[in-house]
Amino acid sequence: MNSSNIDAKIFAKYINSWLGWLSSVKHYQSHTIEAYKGDLANYIGCLTRYNEVDFKPSRTTFRVWLSEMYESECAKTTIARRVSALRSFSRYCNRHKIFKNLDISWMKSPKLPISLPKAISVSDASLLLELVKKRSNQTWENNRDIAILYLMYGCGLRLAETLSITPAHLSDPNWLRIIGKGGKTRDVPVLPVVAESLQTAIQSCPFRLEHNKPIFLSKRGLPLGPRAVQRMVEKLRITANLPSETTPHTLRHAFATHLLSAGGDLRAIQELLGHSSLSTTQRYTHIDTEQLSEIHQQTHPRAKEA
Repeated sequence: MNSSNIDAKIFAKYINSWLGWLSSVKHYQSHTIEAYKGDLANYIGCLTRYNEVDFKPSRTTFRVWLSEMYESECAKTTIARRVSALRSFSRYCNRHKIFKNLDISWMKSPKLPISLPKAISVSDASLLLELVKKRSNQTWENNRDIAILYLMYGCGLRLAETLSITPAHLSDPNWLRIIGKGGKTRDVPVLPVVAESLQTAIQSCPFRLEHNKPIFLSKRGLPLGPRAVQRMVEKLRITANLPSETTPHTLRHAFATHLLSAGGDLRAIQELLGHSSLSTTQRYTHIDTEQLSEIHQQTHPRAKEA
């Protein structure tokens, strides 16, 4: 099939088919799929502006697209994601014979600076938990929020993973089976203090919990959304005067960083976090190295002489 002859409406069906494949086969999160959908629309918009009727990516059209994004001062992270979306879609089309003999080895993303995860100290993490206990909220709400924070800091769960936990996940008090990004399953050990906080949250919840429905509910008995947890952590951060980068995800970073600082094995931490690549987990070694350097500079008797 010659991509030049593909009708725009038919091509739109291919895009929808690809998005469905990302959801059902690759198990991408809904927000990622929506972002990729917008990224492809941006690429198609560029082709339309230049009256390009061949949907098959070429070096020329790709460079024009990149040039447009740079001229509009698009963030490098956004450009990288858009290129990733086009690359994924192109591979999908090549696999399904929509584009024949497509070589995308030239399709490169801009180089991004290494972004180190932000983590808070052990004392700051403890402070967040203590502040929840002292709030004037209803007891069951405090118990719920303590359990949420413990799961992210004590088990290294993502926020979405935490809020998706159901009674069905809790058959073994010592382990949690988590379905993470890409539908990948991992088993996470549960500390006694985390298990206790979970049981307390469940027992004090005023609503009837269903076996396969989330255990963390709002005041109206509906599944708690991520924005509610983000607002909760933001209020605690302001009260405690913690750094502005303190977010729910910071607790997951703190989990990894504190394990590594205490001598945890990098491969084990990779498994606990559910990272596909060890290089993702290795970013935490940079944080640990920075901390060691800072301690060295502050405590070594000869440091100030330099």
